[in-house]
Amino acid sequence: MENIALIESFSEFKDDKLIDRVTLMAILEDVFRNALKKKYGSDDNFDIIINPDKGDMEIWRRRIVVADDDLDLENEEITLTEARKIEPDFEIGEEVSEEVKLIDLGRRAILALRQNLISKIHEHDNTNLYKQFKDLIGEIYTAEVHHVRPRVVILVDDEGNEIVLPKEKQIPSDFFRKGDNVRGIIESVELKGNKPQIIMSRTADKFLEKLFEQEIPEVFDGLIMIKKVVRIPGEKAKVAVDSYDDRIDPVGACVGMKGSRIHGIVRELGNENIDVINYTNNLPLYITRALSPAKVSSVKIDEEKKRAEVFLKLEEVSKAIGRGGHNIKLAGLLTGYELDVIREGSAIEEDDVELTEFSDEIDGWVIDEFAKIGLDTARSILNQDVADLVRRTDLEEETILEVIKILKEEFED
Repeated sequence: MENIALIESFSEFKDDKLIDRVTLMAILEDVFRNALKKKYGSDDNFDIIINPDKGDMEIWRRRIVVADDDLDLENEEITLTEARKIEPDFEIGEEVSEEVKLIDLGRRAILALRQNLISKIHEHDNTNLYKQFKDLIGEIYTAEVHHVRPRVVILVDDEGNEIVLPKEKQIPSDFFRKGDNVRGIIESVELKGNKPQIIMSRTADKFLEKLFEQEIPEVFDGLIMIKKVVRIPGEKAKVAVDSYDDRIDPVGACVGMKGSRIHGIVRELGNENIDVINYTNNLPLYITRALSPAKVSSVKIDEEKKRAEVFLKLEEVSKAIGRGGHNIKLAGLLTGYELDVIREGSAIEEDDVELTEFSDEIDGWVIDEFAKIGLDTARSILNQDVADLVRRTDLEEETILEVIKILKEEFED
C-alpha cells in the first residue's frame, strides 16, 4: 500500500503522545481535509474513514454523473464515459463514489501532509499542557532538577514537562544539584510562541500558605484559616491565623509541641523564621501581636492615613524593628498600616512619671484600666487621642478628660 509509512506513524503518535483515539482521528481528518482542499479546491464531497488502531485509512470522493459535454465542475462531477469505466451501468444524475489513493495527491503533498500531522500533534500537546498547568496555578508542585544555569533552574516532572525556576523566584539559600527534587508553587504559565512556559516560585507568599495546608491537618480541613501571609524569603515570615472553633488554639496547632509541626516548613524554606500570630479585628491588639516578640506599651492609630504610632520601652525597640528592619516591615505588611516606633523615656519623655504617683487624685481602678492597655505613665496617656482611649478602655470620656486635666496641671507645672 502506497501510504503505508504514513499510516504506520499513526500508532506511533498515539503511543508516544498518549492521545485518545477520538482526538487522534479528529486531528488526522483535519490534516487530510487540508491536503484535499489544496489539491481539489474543496473537501465537501470527500468522505474520510480512518482507523488509527488498525492503521487503516480510506478517502472516497463523491461525484454526480453528467453528460460528456456538460462537465463544468471537475471536482464534483464526472462524465458518463468515465463513470462507466468504474461501473458499466451508471446513468446520468447518479452519484459515484471513488476511492482516492494518497499517491494521487503527489509525493510533495504526502510529505507536507506528514509534517502537518506532526505539527498538529504538537499543537494539541501544547494546548493540553497549557490548560493542565493553568489549572495548577497557586498549587504546590514537585519536579526534579534537570539543568542548573546561573539565572534559572530547569526542572522536569514525571511526565517529562519542563518547568522553569528563575533565580529571583528562589530562596537566597537555595542550592540545587541535578537530580534534586524541588517543591514550589506554579506561579504562572506563559505562552512563548506556541509552547507554554511554566514558571515555579519558592518565594511567593502563597507557597508558605500552601505548605501550611499540606503540613497542618487543621488548616487542610478548614478548622484553621490562614488570614494573611507575608514573607521576606529565607529570612522571616509572619502568618496570621484564626479559627471559628473556640476549642482550637490556632497558633498552638500550627506550631505544634516544641515547634514539631512547623519545623518541616521552616526547613523547606531554608530556616526562614516564621512568626504565627492570632488574627483579631481589634486593630491595636493586632498591631501589638504583629510586632511580636516585642512587648508594645501602647498604640495610637490614624485610620485615615493608615499609620500607627507604636510606643515601646527602650529595651523593646530593637526587638520590634528586628534584624535589618524585617520585623517592623512585615508587621506593617501584615496589618496594612505604616508603623512608627516611639521610644518611651527618650526626648520629651525623659521627665516622665509613673501614673501611680497620682493615686491621691486618680482612683486606683482608673489607673488599673489604663495599665490594661499598657499605659502606666503620665506621658503615655498625654500622648494618646481621647477618642482612642474611650474605644480601648472601659472608661467614660468624662473620666479620661478629668485624668488628663489632673496630669497636665500636676505633671506639667
